[in-house]
Amino acid sequence: MLHIIAAVVVGLVASYAVISVPDSPKFQSKEGFLDLTQVHVSENPLKLKGEWAFYWHELLSPEDIQTRSARDGNHDRWISIPSSWLGYRLDGQQLNGTGYATFRVVIQLSEQDRNERLALRLPTIFHAYKLWVNGELLAEVGVVGQDKSSVTPHLATKLVFFQPKNDKVELVMQVANLHHKRGGITKYIELGGSDVLTVRKNLKIAAEMFITASLLVIGVYHLLLFILRRKDRAPLYFGLFTLLFGIRSLLVGELLITQLWPAFPWGLQFKIEYLILCSSTYIITMYFDCIFPNYVSRWFQLGTRIVTGAFCIVVVVTPALIYTKLLLMIGVMVVLHMIYLMVGLAHAAVRRMEGALIFLLVSVVALVTVINDFLYYNEWSLIGNTSPLGLLVFTIAQMILLSSRFTRAASNEERIARELQDANNKLTEMNMNLERTVQERTQALSAAHDDLRTSYDRLLHSEEGRKKLLAYITHDLRMPLSSMLGYVEAVQDRVKPERNEQYLKYIRDNTIRVNRMIEELSFLSHLETGQVSYRMEQVHVVHFLRRFYEQYELVVRDAGLDFTLDFRDLEDQRPNVPVVEMDAQRLEQALFNLVSNAMKFTSSSGAVRIALAVEEEDHTRCAIISVQDSGTGIPPEQLEQIFDRNYRYDRPGLEKGIEGSGLGLAICREIVQAHGGTIRAESDGKTGSIFYVSLPCILVL
Repeated sequence: MLHIIAAVVVGLVASYAVISVPDSPKFQSKEGFLDLTQVHVSENPLKLKGEWAFYWHELLSPEDIQTRSARDGNHDRWISIPSSWLGYRLDGQQLNGTGYATFRVVIQLSEQDRNERLALRLPTIFHAYKLWVNGELLAEVGVVGQDKSSVTPHLATKLVFFQPKNDKVELVMQVANLHHKRGGITKYIELGGSDVLTVRKNLKIAAEMFITASLLVIGVYHLLLFILRRKDRAPLYFGLFTLLFGIRSLLVGELLITQLWPAFPWGLQFKIEYLILCSSTYIITMYFDCIFPNYVSRWFQLGTRIVTGAFCIVVVVTPALIYTKLLLMIGVMVVLHMIYLMVGLAHAAVRRMEGALIFLLVSVVALVTVINDFLYYNEWSLIGNTSPLGLLVFTIAQMILLSSRFTRAASNEERIARELQDANNKLTEMNMNLERTVQERTQALSAAHDDLRTSYDRLLHSEEGRKKLLAYITHDLRMPLSSMLGYVEAVQDRVKPERNEQYLKYIRDNTIRVNRMIEELSFLSHLETGQVSYRMEQVHVVHFLRRFYEQYELVVRDAGLDFTLDFRDLEDQRPNVPVVEMDAQRLEQALFNLVSNAMKFTSSSGAVRIALAVEEEDHTRCAIISVQDSGTGIPPEQLEQIFDRNYRYDRPGLEKGIEGSGLGLAICREIVQAHGGTIRAESDGKTGSIFYVSLPCILVL
């Protein structure tokens, strides 16, 4: 019980943590006038709240209102915004939800805001309206009229921009609703700077698109799982539930469906939303029964089917004016279903059933957000639409639960298969001659052991290489990828459009660099794990160096460097010409890395020199190949580090922008060590550097 209580408390805390209650407007209009001289709305947008002038059953333009005021004086009625006119008392009678009216408010701006470009963020207003700002018609959603045949309902969120002509802003709005149970301005209209409100709207749309896409992808994925394995119905109900609420998230909040398809039928939009709400209770009940069998009674399943079916039929056959009056009843039905299922979850958690505690926790989160949505749409809550976020949390938790079920089922199948295979092998062995079986099985096991050992060694090397490669990629690619992401976001957000071409060049250069780095990382990983094969053959080092020099002479000289090859002392000593057993292609790669580094860090008019000598090292005759450059050199204290992976040293005095992966010298070391040799470097940090590659010579008879 302590675990259950803790889960409920944490769920409630998490629910209220993810729901941000909007700040109550500090400034409110009084009798149709709003004084904003003490606030800078262009920087701090304000939600409009308070009394607006209210003209019931009149569709007045700004000119009509001015004419009436000049003729009859001010005899306006006032209504609090945001709220529906449903229940508003007029001449001793309460208004119903259908009708039409005109709203008006005058806003006094501060000195700072008079010359600023402002915007109005308009929510969904039930269900057709026109908006004038300072006598100019800026927005029109649907068609406003005085009877049902002349009114065309439509729902959409809008952002309208205007430039104040003076220190006063007059808002006049005609609203008509003859198709829904309630009408009027039921949500906050927000006034602020055009840039600030644009960013807010785009961020909200992006968040809703993320939630919608996540729900849709998760739903389709689980439906495909059910198609491939129809024995388990839990993915079917969970996929349907997630897919339906992914579709519903297109129909609420910022109304992404109208952003993508402005002409989407209003009546169909409402029917889909209500049908999803009605059918979700039956779907989630069946899903719960699949996850925790015997916790949902038969009469409850039957009652759920009857009630949800009745609600769905009413929604399909009746107009919105009728079935929208059932919203409170639908909300009560959904909440009661969730409470019933949570009681069953509590029993399952007490019995320590797998996943019950997590299910209970996220159900509390979903319950709080769903209850808030029903209160919000009935104008009893100031918190906005929160159910998509709560359902996303619920969906992710259920996806984890289903994944664990699939993993456990797959593991059990593998275990049973292994047990059956073992039993079959034992029965086979019992039918054969015991002595021959022992001998044959001993030989087979010996061969299998050898094969397994070989396979294991290969797998170990492969796994070690994979881990190293993954670690290298994680470490080395994070910085260039983060840089590329920053440039992409700068282009998307149009931070500095005039530098887009430069940003794209940075992205291209980083892409080339990352591709090269991946190739070098992969090759180095294979080298370190012994997965690179070498084709060793006896090669005269003099001939090898001459071919290398002739191949790359033009490359080095084109870089403005003097390139020399020095082994005159050995060329005339034919019997003593060093011969090394080597893979010429791999060793050429290592030598080119050294020359390439020398070119990269040597200024124009400098020199690169390759020399060959023969010396005795540890009683072994070795060929010493040296690569010398005339650059600024390497600090002596860093010479021990330069062959480590990712070592980079920016030598002073050279052009900026010289970048490398830091892997070249590490690759050289691996190749040279594979030939039984060593590599080292010398430098005083001022007059260039020399790299020595020592390779053991062989005797040629």
